[in-house]
Amino acid sequence: MKFNHLKQLLYLLIGIVLPLLSFGNEQSDVLFAKGNAFYAKAQYKKALGVYQGILQDDQQSAAVYFNMGNANYKLGDIPSALLYYEKANRLSPGDEDINFNLKLAGLKTVDKIDEVPQFFMSRWWTDFILSFSAATFSVFSIVFILLGSAFLILYFFSAVKAVKKFSFYFSVLLFFLGLVTVFITSSQVAYFKANRQAIVFSSPVNVKSEPAERAKLLFVIHDGTKVNILARNNGWMKISLANGNVGWVKGVELKEI
Repeated sequence: MKFNHLKQLLYLLIGIVLPLLSFGNEQSDVLFAKGNAFYAKAQYKKALGVYQGILQDDQQSAAVYFNMGNANYKLGDIPSALLYYEKANRLSPGDEDINFNLKLAGLKTVDKIDEVPQFFMSRWWTDFILSFSAATFSVFSIVFILLGSAFLILYFFSAVKAVKKFSFYFSVLLFFLGLVTVFITSSQVAYFKANRQAIVFSSPVNVKSEPAERAKLLFVIHDGTKVNILARNNGWMKISLANGNVGWVKGVELKEI
């Protein structure tokens, strides 16, 4: 009798979680296939038009952004390729293909900027929270919490002392892992919110000491360069480069990731 109650509760939990794990959209899938067909025929502009239609329906997808990056790369539009690769990277930061194409497209840019070395613990933590997408970590957290709930139910319904002991401690472990993955997910979201970045779309771009045309020229950057956005002021953006250089540029010169 208790076993039947347990099965019913487990089926209920599965019925709740399955809709949460279903991210498919039939219309978007059809459009994505259509865009891929144009891409396969080297009709890259048509493919981009179809992919853009998917995004207009608020269907953000790492795969769509990745293919848009590929199409722009084939068309020789490196700044746009980098922009969409970066957008794909934010949705799926651990994807090897996206990271490889990002580096490949980066070789086509004029500016070669050395990154300021980061403290190894800080670098390790960043790499860790970006090892999977936030969506993947969210699925992990749901699975851990549901499994933890299942073992907690087993603890309450089991009459065997050894089973009760095992299920209790295992449920505690699973709940702990669920909370950890929730924390990692929130950390990744906070990381991307704190690191607002953009791609330079004009060339050359004069970086000034202040948000004004007559301000002192500090240095020059070119299209395809990725910058960090620090502040905004009357159509100007305060930016920093990977090497630590800071200055002001016109906002129209950039497209935010």
